[in-house]
Amino acid sequence: MSEITNTTSIEYDATQQLDVKDANKVALGALIGTALEWYDFFLFSAAAALVFNVQYFASENATAAALASFATFGVGLAARPIGGIIFGRMGDRVGRRKVLMITIVGIGIVTGLIGMLPTYAAIGIAAPILLVLLRVVQGLFVGGEWSGAMTIVVENAPLHLRAKYAAIPQIGSPIGTILSSGGFFIMTLVFSQENFDAWGWRIPFLIAIPLLLVAVYIRSKLEESPVFRQLEESGEVVKSPVLTTFKDSWRQIIVGMAAALLGVGGFYLVTAFCVWYGVNVLGYSPSLMLLGSMVAAAVEIAALLWGGSLGAKYGASRVIIWGGVASAVVAVPAFLLLSSGIPVLVVIAMTLAVCTLSLPYAASGTVLTGLFPAKTRYTGVGLAQNVAGMLSGFIPLAATGLVAMAANHWWPAAAMLVFLSLFTAVAGVLAPRLSVKLPGFKH
Repeated sequence: MSEITNTTSIEYDATQQLDVKDANKVALGALIGTALEWYDFFLFSAAAALVFNVQYFASENATAAALASFATFGVGLAARPIGGIIFGRMGDRVGRRKVLMITIVGIGIVTGLIGMLPTYAAIGIAAPILLVLLRVVQGLFVGGEWSGAMTIVVENAPLHLRAKYAAIPQIGSPIGTILSSGGFFIMTLVFSQENFDAWGWRIPFLIAIPLLLVAVYIRSKLEESPVFRQLEESGEVVKSPVLTTFKDSWRQIIVGMAAALLGVGGFYLVTAFCVWYGVNVLGYSPSLMLLGSMVAAAVEIAALLWGGSLGAKYGASRVIIWGGVASAVVAVPAFLLLSSGIPVLVVIAMTLAVCTLSLPYAASGTVLTGLFPAKTRYTGVGLAQNVAGMLSGFIPLAATGLVAMAANHWWPAAAMLVFLSLFTAVAGVLAPRLSVKLPGFKH
């Protein structure tokens, strides 16, 4: 306990001189990186629903091909906890900034390689094998990216404004969705279906390379976290952050995972699964479902900023509780609207579901970083978030299988969304009593 108290004192002292100007600069740098991270990751999500099931998994059964494609999507997320451990340990040992440069470069390069990968028709079984391997490597880098970006933003923000600033890296998710879905949307308009399937889908993946150069330039201007610098100067950098985290903070890992699950898993359910369900079961056009994803993501930006402001005013845990309840309430109405066959209502359904689950997502970064002491924060946040991400990666797969068992009715997917929402709400109740106590920081 005395060790944690000492670390807490160091963190409190390090944050007393922070100002809004520096916090804005760090938040912008983190946002650019997370936007690229989610752009790259969501490209795979959209491609899994629209392209990979046809180009890389040969099957006469459309559902079987979709299951294989979504399983590949899930494999990348399964690799995230390993990446969280690897890069989390590095971030708690050598600093947040250095590790964030490594992860963003890795993500961008892998995404470009996916855009160059030959299809099953060209190289046979090697195509899906290489696709899975690239997805695993991408998952490793993503496993260290979000947790590092969130940690460096929180540690550069004044204590009373942490919840507000912690919502900013989360905006990278809807920006990434808009860019990735928008890229595919434009490709479907510009190219015929034949040309899109043949090579047009590759263009959004290849665009990741120039975007990477921009992200690296902006990231290079960031300063190291003042909290980490103070830990170094005080000799409080822990030698074994992974073992220390598992030993001292295993409860926090579980609660943090639950707090993050709706924002990640629910989002994949409402986007990746619903895009597939709308196109393949309800017979909607891919353009309509991609449009729904983009509109939902655009409105989500406002929801995230609102959630961050609510967290700073009332406490992030309360936002998670009531956001989870709201998401559970709108789950069934959203799926009713989705299945209506009316394009405007389909877009409204996706927007409504995404915005309600985005409130807990806005507050999850504050809650996760508050659960762990500064000396093991990168590792702890990485483990909690990436375990949630790993489980979330298989939610489109599970929803596809359950819906198929229910004669393609949507109710199992709606039930999954209700469960995820209430599970996250419970985490909001438990988080404050397990969090690090810092004066001026509302849990």
